[in-house]
Amino acid sequence: MKSVIRKAAGVGGVSVAVAATSMTGASTAQAEPPTYGCPYPYVCFYVDDHAWKAGTPIAKYRDVTSSYQTVKARPHYRVVNTRNDDVAYLRLQDGNSVCLSPNSETMFANAYSVTGIKISSSSTC
Repeated sequence: MKSVIRKAAGVGGVSVAVAATSMTGASTAQAEPPTYGCPYPYVCFYVDDHAWKAGTPIAKYRDVTSSYQTVKARPHYRVVNTRNDDVAYLRLQDGNSVCLSPNSETMFANAYSVTGIKISSSSTC
């Protein structure tokens, strides 16, 4: 009788191990993309490649606004939008703007400086 119980427990343990492995594999496959220190629902600015890779944004914005919020004028290397359904308009020093789609990022050359940000509840640019 004891051997039957041990065998059943052993089989049950194998099933649990397989289930745990399957669940772990599924969660790894569905992992969120890296956000480089920019948590949802922010739009983050990085001053250089080192700051971006280290996950240390220089500024973070999350409020939906009808007009531009002022961004301290400095060259910004990269901007990351972690919002799922909202675009971010980035006003450049020359008055033009760039639209950043949800869950995306953009990189600027040193000649460009972002001076404003407007987060819109629109999901498309």
